[in-house]
Amino acid sequence: MYTNFKEFLQKELTSIEEAGLYKEERVIVTPQQASIKVDSGQEVLNFCANNYLGLSNSPVLVEAAKKALDERGFGMSSVRFICGTQDYHLELEKKIAQFFGTEDTILYASCYDANGGVFEPLLTEEDAIISDSLNHASIIDGVRLCKAQRYRYANANMEELEKCLKVSQAQRFRIIVTDGVFSMDGNVAPLDKIYELANKYNAMIMVDESHSAGVVGEKGKGTTELFNLIGQIEIITGTLGKAFGGAIGGFTTGKKEIIDMLRQRSRPYLFSNSIPPMVAAAGSAMFDLMSETNELQNKLHTNTEYFVNKMIAAGFDIKPTESAICAVMLYNAKLSQKFAERMLEEGIYVIGFYFPVVPKDQARIRVQISAGHEIKHLNKCVAAFTKVGKELGVIS
Repeated sequence: MYTNFKEFLQKELTSIEEAGLYKEERVIVTPQQASIKVDSGQEVLNFCANNYLGLSNSPVLVEAAKKALDERGFGMSSVRFICGTQDYHLELEKKIAQFFGTEDTILYASCYDANGGVFEPLLTEEDAIISDSLNHASIIDGVRLCKAQRYRYANANMEELEKCLKVSQAQRFRIIVTDGVFSMDGNVAPLDKIYELANKYNAMIMVDESHSAGVVGEKGKGTTELFNLIGQIEIITGTLGKAFGGAIGGFTTGKKEIIDMLRQRSRPYLFSNSIPPMVAAAGSAMFDLMSETNELQNKLHTNTEYFVNKMIAAGFDIKPTESAICAVMLYNAKLSQKFAERMLEEGIYVIGFYFPVVPKDQARIRVQISAGHEIKHLNKCVAAFTKVGKELGVIS
């Protein structure tokens, strides 16, 4: 049987490659930071990691992880409710709740698992999920696992959201689900307006803060801080794999009863190993660090504003952004790959994004700014974009 299936897969892969949609993986041989080395030996500046606060190689987090490795070992070899819970896990859950101003927290192996495991334990076919059209794939997959009625509104479109809320009054409970920052465009969800509509139509709210936590808000607490809604949102999901150290691990934080129910019935939590002690310990150290100073957030905001203004002045088509994500629109998939290849030759590590990661004919290079970047790094990146942009006819 596999002979026929192999032939089918080969044709599919060839068509993906011919369409310019085939994804290659580059190999990094140094720690993740602003300046990295790839396996060819070339040293490049990294502008496509989610390392927003520059903490992926933080000596503070590395030391906390080493200490935990010595004290508590390598892994848990178990799920939480059997014998996979250490005091390190409980400490991290407590600190996450304190940081976001919520009542309780539950840890997952990733935010993909957090989003995949949040809907089915809480909602039934009697209920409604109202989701932004640009929500992350993990939210989409989580919704698919739930039998609740599904509604969808155009990205950040409050008129469409209100229409969905009106129709969903036929259901028992309803929840509005949105990314805090939409990862491909960089725009922030209008959480203040969503909150007003939720109150008007008796709905709950869930926000995925993966790309906004550590980035948005004066202290990096995400969209609930930005819109003065700390403690007012029922469910927040997020990750330790981006601004918060760049390792693994996700979480859901929010109302106590919701978290209690997830501990009892959320399948990714019940059937996945606990995060390693060293990750939990480093996560706790990271939240301690963020409670002490806003230095990294302030530098990130300054860097982002500087870079975006320089790119606009150079003539690039930039999506409006309120985060550390700068989407440089190229529209053509093959062009985005060729552009990224030339940028690597110029010493800048960026990646072309194209279908199915973004809609067809919306190809782009997503630049991600970090507090680990210095002004000289930003200037080199802009100069490379300008040089390659002129070569490829993107700008004049």
